Amino acid sequence: MTRYLGGPESSVGIRRRHRRYLATGDRPDGRMSVIVVGADGAAAGSVGYWEHDWHAETVWEVGWSVLPEFQGRGVATAAAQLVVADIRARGRHRCAHAFPSVDNPASNAICRKTGFTLVGPCEVEYPRGNLLQSNDWEIDLT
Repeated sequence: MTRYLGGPESSVGIRRRHRRYLATGDRPDGRMSVIVVGADGAAAGSVGYWEHDWHAETVWEVGWSVLPEFQGRGVATAAAQLVVADIRARGRHRCAHAFPSVDNPASNAICRKTGFTLVGPCEVEYPRGNLLQSNDWEIDLT
């Protein structure tokens, strides 16, 4: 699942990130949520947004991750659409960005289906210390 995000993460790194997500919860500067599907509420992945300084402007950054057994069913697209509706209702920033790897066709398609516009290629640091060749997708929230 992390081949487009700098490769596998250590168990220590996963726990550290999970604690950070739990601490984020629902705050004015972001939210992380579990994606649940089906009548049994199976955990299918996560989706979230957080503030990000991008080109001298504070914007929302949106990201998602869906477990392999749930991929290809529109789960991430539906979750991303819900996130965009949520941040649009907050009215805090003019736009949101997503930065999928240039090599990740599925996440780039999710951006397109959710209404983001491709700005172009860029480099982002993720995880810390690793430069990732990404596409900058933007959606106007006004």
